[in-house]
Order: sequence, then C-alpha cells, then structure tokens
Amino acid sequence: MKREKREKKITVLLPEELIARALKASGEGLTPTLRKGLELVAAKDVYRDLLKLKGKFDPRIDLDDLRRDKE
Repeated sequence: MKREKREKKITVLLPEELIARALKASGEGLTPTLRKGLELVAAKDVYRDLLKLKGKFDPRIDLDDLRRDKE
C-alpha cells in the first residue's frame, strides 16, 4: 500500500530580508526554499547525534588490506 504524501498550507510572517537572502542562497522559489530550510532544522538532531560519536568509533581498518583489496 502506497503511503499518501500529505501537505499542509500555512500562513507565516517572515522578515522580507530573510526571505530575500534565503531565495538568493537557494536559487529556487519560495516553497522549495522553505522546504529545504525545514528539512535542515528537522535533521539537526541527527547531526547532533553523529557529532556525539566523533572520536568514539574505531573501525580498526588496516589501510594495507584496503590497498591490496583494490588491486
């Protein structure tokens, strides 16, 4: 069963200068720019969790084995 993609229409008040900067940075229209911004905010928790792992993951990779495997 295919999951239906639902959307919600909203009204927000945003500073014109912020909108102009975001549109310029994205190079896209208002809706795609806002979607990208919301996706980045939603991904913030994932990035925070990944940063907590920094220095804690030791894959024990042998570079010589990797080089031999490439041959």
